[in-house]
Amino acid sequence: MSGDPRECARRSARVDDPARTPLTERHVSRERTGIRRAHLIGGVAAVGLAVVAFVVVARAPRPVIPARCRIPSIVAGDTYSITPVQAQDAAIIAAVALRKGMADHAVTVALATSLQETQLRNLPYGDLDSLGLFQQRPSEGWGTRAQIMDPNYAASRFYDRLAQVSGWQAMAVTQAAQLVQRSATPDAYAAWETEARSLARALTGEIPTGVSCQLDGFGGLTPASTALEQAATTQMGAQLIGVPVSMKLGWQVASWAVAHAYRYHLTSVAFDGRRWTVASGAWKPIAASEPVTVQITMSAA
Repeated sequence: MSGDPRECARRSARVDDPARTPLTERHVSRERTGIRRAHLIGGVAAVGLAVVAFVVVARAPRPVIPARCRIPSIVAGDTYSITPVQAQDAAIIAAVALRKGMADHAVTVALATSLQETQLRNLPYGDLDSLGLFQQRPSEGWGTRAQIMDPNYAASRFYDRLAQVSGWQAMAVTQAAQLVQRSATPDAYAAWETEARSLARALTGEIPTGVSCQLDGFGGLTPASTALEQAATTQMGAQLIGVPVSMKLGWQVASWAVAHAYRYHLTSVAFDGRRWTVASGAWKPIAASEPVTVQITMSAA
């Protein structure tokens, strides 16, 4: 943004979507706080007097597992936890860099910027006329309000301006970000560099199984069967699902798909002998097949 940074909790953002549909009846809505049931045990009679004994059995509340996506940190033993919507927007930022031929360092710069400005949230408001993932301003030539609220467009415009910065490839993250954003707090982006690099490493396919999401439901109505492929082509520049790909590219596509599982109702994503499922929320080994392609299964609603 060209303005002050947001005060945001780093990993506490929730996904509040009234249109969410449950995965199975076994899942519990996050609004529930617990279940308590009382059972009548029985009654006994003694010396002509009816004495009824009641025993209340309190059940412990069923655990509610919030929807979260987890990304391993570049710091050994640490993990970052973000919401599925944050993961989706982060994956779009990485996908657009792929489409535009930008190096992975550009993804780190862009993610650090969005983490500082909005905590990876596509906000319809901000300082003055700032809005979107990067708090870009229509009055400063970033585009129309509708364009900036499109994460695909916003990320593309960010990279366009970054590419105009001479020597950005060798710059520190906060320096490169500031030369694009021209913020009133130019050093603020440095605080997000480790998290941004960790997310970039996972979302650009530098590491396998970089993104895993535990979902408690899907977002909105079931999308058309072609919606995911259209989004993949628009964001990444080519249809990379179900076609032979290199190892690094394959893991970027697989991570992109898992990060989009909430929106597109995906039940499984498989690549290179491993599969993520919505049931487990984790990657598990499977029998590998050749050639190496990313395979996706959607919910049949």
